[in-house]
Amino acid sequence: MLRSAKLRDPKYYINRELSWMQFDERILEEARDNSIPLFERLKFLSITASNLDEFFMIRIASLKDMKNARYKGVDIAGMTVDEQLQELSRVTHDFVNEQYSTFSRMLLPRLADEGIRFIKHHEELNDKEKAFVDEYFKDNVYPVLTPMAVDSSRPFPLVRNKSLNIGALVRTEENDIEFAMVQVPSVLPRIIELPVQEDGIKPVILLEEIIERNIGGLFLSYNVICANPFRVMRNADFIIDEEEASDLLAEIEKQLKKRQRGEAIRLECESGIDKRLLGILERELKIKDQDIYYINGPLDLTFLMKMYALEGFDHLKEKPYIPQFPKYMNPEDSIFDQIKDHDILLYHPYESFTPVVRFIQEAATDKDTLAIKQTLYRVSGNSPIIKALALAAENGKQVTVLVELKARFDEENNILWAKMLEKAGCHVIYGLKGLKTHSKITLVVRREEEGLRRYVHLGTGNYNDSTAKLYTDIGFLTCLDPYGEDATAVFNMLSGYSEPAMWNKLSIAPLWLKDRFLYLINREAEHARNGREAHLVAKMNSLCDQDIIEALYAASCDGVKIDLIVRGICSLRAGIKGVSENITVRSIVGTYLEHARIFWFLNERKEEIYCASADWMPRNLQKRVEILFPVENPKLVEDLKHILRVQLQDNTKARVMQSDGTYKRLTPGRAEPVGAQRTFMKEALDNAKGDEDTRNNRVFVPEEKK
Repeated sequence: MLRSAKLRDPKYYINRELSWMQFDERILEEARDNSIPLFERLKFLSITASNLDEFFMIRIASLKDMKNARYKGVDIAGMTVDEQLQELSRVTHDFVNEQYSTFSRMLLPRLADEGIRFIKHHEELNDKEKAFVDEYFKDNVYPVLTPMAVDSSRPFPLVRNKSLNIGALVRTEENDIEFAMVQVPSVLPRIIELPVQEDGIKPVILLEEIIERNIGGLFLSYNVICANPFRVMRNADFIIDEEEASDLLAEIEKQLKKRQRGEAIRLECESGIDKRLLGILERELKIKDQDIYYINGPLDLTFLMKMYALEGFDHLKEKPYIPQFPKYMNPEDSIFDQIKDHDILLYHPYESFTPVVRFIQEAATDKDTLAIKQTLYRVSGNSPIIKALALAAENGKQVTVLVELKARFDEENNILWAKMLEKAGCHVIYGLKGLKTHSKITLVVRREEEGLRRYVHLGTGNYNDSTAKLYTDIGFLTCLDPYGEDATAVFNMLSGYSEPAMWNKLSIAPLWLKDRFLYLINREAEHARNGREAHLVAKMNSLCDQDIIEALYAASCDGVKIDLIVRGICSLRAGIKGVSENITVRSIVGTYLEHARIFWFLNERKEEIYCASADWMPRNLQKRVEILFPVENPKLVEDLKHILRVQLQDNTKARVMQSDGTYKRLTPGRAEPVGAQRTFMKEALDNAKGDEDTRNNRVFVPEEKK
């Protein structure tokens, strides 16, 4: 008990929100890295902006809700809600300043060097450019705009969440000063390319600058005193009372409309904004001083992602990598025959997501397929998997799809897909009451000569063919009976709430998964206490579950070597003497977003390795349906171990946590540079060459089909 109390001391934990900001800072480091191609740096800076938006809409909003509810508790780091909000205000203001310093001082000069003239303000336009933008405004922008004035008969308009607006003060004929605004239309391109200059320089200007230049034409009866852009972030988190909601789909549709009207939690405005205009915004939006961010540059840096599309600058981008066909598969053969021959491990995006899509497409048209069952959390906007499921239902297959309507920021998209699948004849389940279904599993049932056979796909990432090119994830295809039986039990549980008496291979949250992880950690600790070598490696996105962290601390104290690869949030402090001195934590930030979850345990040299849809977070372990699955084929085990081994050797993109909770970026020094993502790209390309070694690599000793 004494050790347990010590290991739960708040000083040994990092606040999850502050840890998340550290992660965004690591992404910002990439934007500031001169060794990275310029347009890739623009993308990284854009990602920090979109990350920060979501952080405010959900995490800061949640803390403000707790404050409004007068919540008096503390987090695992011992911080009250007020202390967290105060510290986060300081950290986020500093972070925004660093974002714009990066943009103005590091990236804009480099863009100029490369022949791109970024026009920061419309006053910088020359006469020829003024004529061009004025004509552009008249032909392309003016018809789309809706100017809004505020007076006694027209109330203050709704300022939509995340929308970019231009606020203005206008003087009436009666000499009264009134507020007016116009929303910068998101349906139009924000980056406008002007005619290339004679010296080859390409000028670009932002849409809001063109509107601001011509704003007088929107309020012809007024004299415009000032005009400044602003942007509002609102509380986008909503809680659904599923006990009271008779129709979950209708309730979520209703809540989505409220998202645009949530409490204003952040106001971004131009640093030189007129004080009178700012005062009106503060009053009408009920925003406090500490929630105002004065921006020295263009608002909403997510536009930089669109800069990537500028033509003629391929030399400023990474050479595109094309995902390779998996080394353990043959593109000409039936995917079912290949799975029947051997288990298949997929490593996206180094290996193509095509086999996963083909798995559903083949099943949809295969005469022997009887049923397809699948969970969907996030899918792409033009999903081939959705089309294949609809086709399967139209072809008379029994198709059951769990569409998670509560997938944050994908609710609207998933509602559309759910309705389309129902129309096609699929049986659609809208998740479980009180839980999000975050697991990634597909079951295909076929009639074969030997009888019914079940084919299963399990993954660490979503069934999204678009993000599968950007996120690193593991996929696993098998037709071994124990997995098939468990997959059937999972879908019976999801559709009928029936729990199996036992599981063969899978561990499922929220009922069994956390206990399974604690058992695996504590087993290594017991080996260490008995004088045996003990070691575990865990790769995930986030780590903030206190029970898991305490178990890791206890295992470290017992002598277990623990290597953690945690991309984002990590509330554990590594390297504390007497607590976590046997624990290392590293984060890898690179071209792809590290999303795979892999867990390896030495277990007295009878090693075990697992993949999962879950991170070590309370929400994953206690509030979601998640799946942990073992990989047991010796060849696939070696592949997963190789992934972990290379990531632990990375000395170019890895940051290692110090004992004070900060991160230090590794450099090769005199050692051979190792970049995990580049290594995996090269290996996938080498495997796809078709040489003798590659052909030999395809040869399997299949496991006995039990």
